[in-house]
Amino acid sequence: MHRDSNAIQFTALDAPAGGHAPSPAGPLSPDRLAALYAYPEAHGPWMRVNFITSVDGAVAVDGRSGGLGGPGDRRVFGLLRALADVIVVGAGTVRAENYGGARIPAEDRRRRVAAGRPEIPRIAVVSATARIDPSHRLFHDTAVPPLVIVSSAADPVHVRALEEAGTEIAVLPDRPRESGAGPGAARPDVAGIAPILAARGLTRILCEGGPNLTGRLLAAGAVDELCLTVAPVLVGGNAPRMAVGPASTPAPLTRRHLLAGDDGALFTRWTVARGRDER
Repeated sequence: MHRDSNAIQFTALDAPAGGHAPSPAGPLSPDRLAALYAYPEAHGPWMRVNFITSVDGAVAVDGRSGGLGGPGDRRVFGLLRALADVIVVGAGTVRAENYGGARIPAEDRRRRVAAGRPEIPRIAVVSATARIDPSHRLFHDTAVPPLVIVSSAADPVHVRALEEAGTEIAVLPDRPRESGAGPGAARPDVAGIAPILAARGLTRILCEGGPNLTGRLLAAGAVDELCLTVAPVLVGGNAPRMAVGPASTPAPLTRRHLLAGDDGALFTRWTVARGRDER
């Protein structure tokens, strides 16, 4: 039987770190839950990454993250979208998860408008090559036209086809070449994603993956925060991790909260320890 995500109960297992509005352990009201996930009151863009994993670290079952989600994760997933200005996702995840435009409940839309924010968050797709089918659901089943972020080497034919479908295109700057690097195609600098979005007034950034995009953002030092749901399941097999890349890129974290849902899942919020102004 499918359980309504609005009926899920969350319990704080600890107080948030950093001395910001401590929350006593115990059941959380919807307003308190939203406060715990509020974006920091800092100037400039803030890149939040959201993932769900199994206890053994898998981010998908048979290629899709939906096999891990329960009512608590659906609740937090919807809340994080309601708090964001823009949702960033890689092109591979758009295809695998059959992305459409964001869906926000009417009450959340009213709150956003009252706060002077867009009624519905925009979707921004990162695709270095621009090889996305313009007939994909994302470009038609949406209230807000998506933004596609491409590299300088993107195929002009594919770029033009997306523009003709009503899509805005933004081009990432190339990553500076290292001294002594040999010839080869320039690599896009994913650290440029946040400035591109901020220039459009989209500073509350929510990245929903996938693992390749997240790995590149981590390597570029572009991630400010991780919201992680741990589903009460073991998966095994060879499912991918939440971030993959050619080399390890350690990033020390500070835990902001640890919550338990009565569906058995754990909900954590972490910030990257860089000394920025954080909630």
